[in-house]
Amino acid sequence: MVAPGMNHWSMAEHVLLSGVGIRRLLMACAMGGAVGVEREFRHKDSGLRTNMLLCMGAALFTLMSIELAGDSTPNKGQVAANIVQGIGFLGAGLILHTKNRILGLTSAATVFVVAAIGMTCGAGMYLEALAATVLVLVMLQFVGVAEVRIGWHRYAMIYEVRADVGATLPKDVVGVERAQALADGVSASLYRMQSAILKVLDAAGQRMSVLERDNIAGLERMAFSVTATRRVHERLLHDLKASDETDQVVVFRDAEEE
Repeated sequence: MVAPGMNHWSMAEHVLLSGVGIRRLLMACAMGGAVGVEREFRHKDSGLRTNMLLCMGAALFTLMSIELAGDSTPNKGQVAANIVQGIGFLGAGLILHTKNRILGLTSAATVFVVAAIGMTCGAGMYLEALAATVLVLVMLQFVGVAEVRIGWHRYAMIYEVRADVGATLPKDVVGVERAQALADGVSASLYRMQSAILKVLDAAGQRMSVLERDNIAGLERMAFSVTATRRVHERLLHDLKASDETDQVVVFRDAEEE
């Protein structure tokens, strides 16, 4: 027995509609995959598979919304309308709060737009879906670069400062006085190194957030994160390298940075 309100199609109509649906699902996979490749390139958690599945799922819900509504109601989009709420929960899970910044906002916004592209594909609006995908890729690739070059965007960089502060030796090897002298020398070198770093950061109005610190055979290594504009980062790198208390300064782009 067929449930009331459901659409009844002949075999020919079913084959025709299935072909249309498959094309729309494939289009959704392609559009979601294009955005997913960009996310994979940036090493984001929402990568190729996630965006493809998300875009195809939104398209499938849009396709099924008409059939599930049947002939009993004029509202054919009641199922598709709930996609926005579901994507909202998924996007909220991508946003992380740290001590001094919020991460994942761009990834959450990308997920939201990819779902909208999937709904557009499900509705058969291929040109609109393609245009939206191109715009998303342009914004993800070039708008952020333009913001950095102009100096508007503040982004996080990890600084690793290294200095040869010497090493301590046990008392039973070099004696008490020699061991104490070596320890005092290491402490003094550490103080000068840390003071030099703080002086540079204070001059730039930045706060140091220490991530790692260790000593390898007398080589002190301190890694910290700074969120600032490109101009400030260039100034920090120059001043840290110019300091007499630092032997080497290297910088890394924060992997969590959008």
